[in-house]
Parts: sequence; structure tokens; C-alpha cells
Amino acid sequence: MKKKVMVGMSGGVDSSVAAVLLRDQGYDICGTTLKLFNNEDVQTSCSTRTCCSLEDVEDARSVCYKLGIEHFVFNFGDAFKDEVMQKFADFYKEGKTPNPCIDCNRYIKFSKLIQRAVLMEKDYIATGHYAQIEFDNGSGRYLLKKGVDLTKDQSYVLYVLNQYDLARTLLPLGKMNKTDIRAIAEERGLINARKPDSQDICFVQDGDYAGFLENKMGIESKPGNFVDTQGKILGKHKGIIHYTIGQRKGLGLALKEPGFVVDKNKTTNTVTIGSSEDLLSDRLIVEDLNMISIESLQSPMKAYVKTRYSQKETEATLFPLSEDKILVELKGKQRAITPGQAAVFYDGDYVIGGGTISK
Repeated sequence: MKKKVMVGMSGGVDSSVAAVLLRDQGYDICGTTLKLFNNEDVQTSCSTRTCCSLEDVEDARSVCYKLGIEHFVFNFGDAFKDEVMQKFADFYKEGKTPNPCIDCNRYIKFSKLIQRAVLMEKDYIATGHYAQIEFDNGSGRYLLKKGVDLTKDQSYVLYVLNQYDLARTLLPLGKMNKTDIRAIAEERGLINARKPDSQDICFVQDGDYAGFLENKMGIESKPGNFVDTQGKILGKHKGIIHYTIGQRKGLGLALKEPGFVVDKNKTTNTVTIGSSEDLLSDRLIVEDLNMISIESLQSPMKAYVKTRYSQKETEATLFPLSEDKILVELKGKQRAITPGQAAVFYDGDYVIGGGTISK
């Protein structure tokens, strides 16, 4: 009997080709698109290059029709607002910089979709992410591996997948290059063959995080003081939600030397300005862990660590502080390590695990 697969289809070329490949491989597939919000409820519009728009739903439906498969739309709006948008707002309010795409993968795109797939008696879900899943007989664990196309590798944003998720997920694009995906879409005459990749956060337009937080999430932006690393007042800021670690432009300060945001303090409502050197650090604490290749970290371990999606990994040593907290000591200093962002640990091409930078 054919294995049944529910393919998460965003309307983009990657997930559409994932559906094509799985159907060609003999799976019994259906497509599904997630409705996560109404445009009027968030700060975005149909013209914005993000996922989840009405146009994306129509593109996904068109591809499913062409493939002769069923297409479903699931409304996960309430869960998305609670698990992703509210957490995004809470983190900014605390002076941290979150990564909502990771939370969406963790709580919505995999967790909720797998739950729905099980209810509909499907064997797997599948997505168009560029990463690979393998089963290791020695450890009895599912492993997450980088995609072959390292320019598109998305293992960093998938570190949150647990063993249950990995066992029920197919990633058919993991061994392919983006150019091959476009070529397949063109060859099959898919409506989205030349569609640009989505950009930015889907519920925020033009990167205006502060405007979204104020206008849609009701976060008060209280002015406060810019201070230097010795605590000397340099001027007034618009509210800590307007700034991110490493920011240089848009500060509105007349300084003798280039100044960068090096810290935000919710308690004192201050934004600390320092030099480029002040942004460098070789130690960080990571919490809210999800380990993949191992159950938990019991003793110091050598690894490579990535603290931003677009960043190259850095050699480091991981030290367990508790069951859900790790101290990371980097071999070389990294710039603008930011609380709220993810730190992901690698052993070669394989993800050991990861968590949220807390300090």
C-alpha cells in the first residue's frame, strides 16, 4: 500500500516541487496550506513578499489541481497568534530579538501539521525545506543534516524538531540544488516556477517591527536614555523595541566615533552604545534546548556553533550547566551575539541540537 503524505504547500516553488517529487516517487499525496492570519489583523499586505498570503493559497491550489491531488486549507490563526506573534511581542518587550520563523516551525508548521496529518490517517508530512533527515541505527535516533545546497541550507531553523517530528517528516529537497528545483518547476509548467522566494517576517511589512508591536500588539514604546558603556547619558531613545544589538544607523546621535547598540536593558529602559569592539564576545548561555543527535549534554563537548542563520559556524566547546542550559565558549569572538536569537550546534553536517541565547 502506498504511504500517504500531507505536503505543506506555502504557494512557493520549493514546496510545490517537493509535492511533484513525492508524487513521482509513488507516494499518495495531498497538499495543504496554512492560514495563519488575516492581512487586516497584522501589518502586511498581499503585495509583500512573504508567505501565507491569499495569493500564496491560490498558487498552492493551482499546483495541486495541476498534479491532480486534493488541496486543504487549515486555519491555525489562533495558535499562530498565541505561539508566534505573542512570543515575538513578549521577547521584544523584554529587550530580546526573537526569531519567529523558528517558533512557527516549532509550534505550527510541524507540530500542528503533524497532529492534523495523524487525524487524517497520513503516514508523513513533507515540506520544501533544504535539509535532510536520517535514521542512525547505532543511537536509535533520527538525525537532522544540512542540505546539499549549502547556500539554501535550512537546518538552522529546523533545530527545534524533536524525534517525534523527525520520524514523521519527509524533506525531499535535501539532496538537491535550488537551480534544479527551478528547472523542474519550469519543465512541469508550474505557475510559481519563477516566483521570488519569500522574504522578511510574514506578519510584518517592510521590516517595521516597532510599528507592528505598537499598532497591532499594543506594546508601549517608552522613551529612555542612550548611555555609553560607563553609564554616561548620550541622549534620548524612542523605546527599546526600536533597536537591535549591532545597530548603527538610525540612532540620531552625534558621536565622535561610530556607535553601535551593544545592550538593551528593560529594567532601566536604557540602550547602551559602544564601539565595534564592544560587540565582540566569545561566551554565551543557551537555554530552552532541543537536542537531536544526543538525548542531553552530560559532559563538555566540542562542536561548531552558529548564532545567526546567515553566519558561518564557529568552533566552540559546550558545557552543561543544567538539564536545559548550556554555556558555549567560542574559539574566536563573534560579533553581535543577540539574546532571543537561536544558537545551533553542529558536528560536521549534522545538527547536535540548539536553543535560545539568553545571555
